[in-house]
Amino acid sequence: MSAGRAVLTAHVASFSYDGATPLLRDIRLALGEGSLTAILGASGSGTSTLAKILAGWAVAPGRGRFEGHLGLGPEAPGARLTFRGRPDDPRLSLGAWGQHVAYVPQRAADLLTGAAVSVGEELAFALEQRAVPRGPMRERVREAACAVGLGDHLERDPSRLSGGEQRRLALACAIVGRPSVLVLDDPSASLDGSGRMALGSLIDGLRAEGVAVVVAGACADRLARSADEAILLDGGTAAAEGTPEAVFATEAFARSGVLPTDPADEDGVPLATAAVGHARGTITLARLERVSFSYPGSASRVLDGADLEVRAGEVLALTGPNGAGKSTALRHLAGLARAAGGRVLVAGADIAGMPAGRVAAAVGTLFQEPRDQLFERTAAREVAFGLRLRVPGSIRLGRTAARTRAGEALEAVGLAGSAGTHPYDLSASGQRLLALATVLARAPRVLLLDEPTVGLDRHGLARLEAVVAAAAEGGAAVVLSTHALGWARLHAHRVLSLKEGRFAPA
Repeated sequence: MSAGRAVLTAHVASFSYDGATPLLRDIRLALGEGSLTAILGASGSGTSTLAKILAGWAVAPGRGRFEGHLGLGPEAPGARLTFRGRPDDPRLSLGAWGQHVAYVPQRAADLLTGAAVSVGEELAFALEQRAVPRGPMRERVREAACAVGLGDHLERDPSRLSGGEQRRLALACAIVGRPSVLVLDDPSASLDGSGRMALGSLIDGLRAEGVAVVVAGACADRLARSADEAILLDGGTAAAEGTPEAVFATEAFARSGVLPTDPADEDGVPLATAAVGHARGTITLARLERVSFSYPGSASRVLDGADLEVRAGEVLALTGPNGAGKSTALRHLAGLARAAGGRVLVAGADIAGMPAGRVAAAVGTLFQEPRDQLFERTAAREVAFGLRLRVPGSIRLGRTAARTRAGEALEAVGLAGSAGTHPYDLSASGQRLLALATVLARAPRVLLLDEPTVGLDRHGLARLEAVVAAAAEGGAAVVLSTHALGWARLHAHRVLSLKEGRFAPA
């Protein structure tokens, strides 16, 4: 794909899990030094699977049936591996392969060890496995942290990072080993504006050093548009290939469901918002009154006398830098975090001391990571689960009524045909929409959505927009946190920015 020397070649003749219908077929890549390749496709098209194959994650023993080859530059040991989908195929060592091909998955937290007590320790982990001397190790750790904007956070607990900060840390973990190929799945997900700029600068710097970069996703954002070449996947195979301009002009792209513009991009987006009409409600359904909150061991306040209110029929969008506290504010409204000062009111009641389960009778929450709320065996059972619980203040439905309500919620998010599917067999976009359906089914008066646009393709985003508009029209109060500021200005009645612990008009 580049005139430069190829540092990674791949031919995916066929790839499947458990001998099922192939997810990918007849895809070829040749990544040159310093190249940028965009792999685009709608949810379920195979972009993440292809990224995992390039990274070796999907080719490790027992992961899947692969026919084709993977090859590194000629100087690398085991430069070319040929797979025939048989038990005697070569065994790819993820440790050895990962020294050359680094990968940040769609769910960035999957790359982190979960055992490190600090950002610096997390970054040092891979270098320790390679016996890098302590002096150079410290230098490379700080260099990687600074490259992603975490230079001042080396002592922070990774579990206390926001979703966007965790993605920055995963990026740093990928580059700290100085790979020759970097594969990024949905790299700008959950990043704020400065994070996106830093990501662009980071990629430019890596390419200048000869690193081949691959970005995969469902959005033709600025990064994808600046690629040397783009591949559009549809149904697991290449529907179009060429320069980004050529691919974006094809019929296949128009049909694909790939977002033609970045929801975070404000170019051409009017400042006045009317996509959900005018908020007509006068009843305040949720309120923060002078709320203050700090995490244990932290001297700084995440919320510092924060005031916020949302009325019935209103869509309120919260924005602000990574780590500003948007998710924390939502957790207070859901009764999952307790204010150190001030009051939190839901439907007129002070929820201090009220069990979170009881707050959930009026408040439904879509978490930033949908897997945190998925645990059942099928999508239908997942949605029906909450309808059968005995929760004070809510109605417990019978089996038939719960099944009907679950079907309606699945239909609303476009997953009616996936009722019998295991939640973890859905794409990342499908999992987010399923988690949304579990919330919608209970018809809460207050709907909290944490980064709801992340990972959605054009079809999924349209479903989200319809759900948000319908909820507001039905009299619910909707509060969402997002870095998709352009999208928020079109689909929210008000947009507030959280900075230094307080909300102000964005």
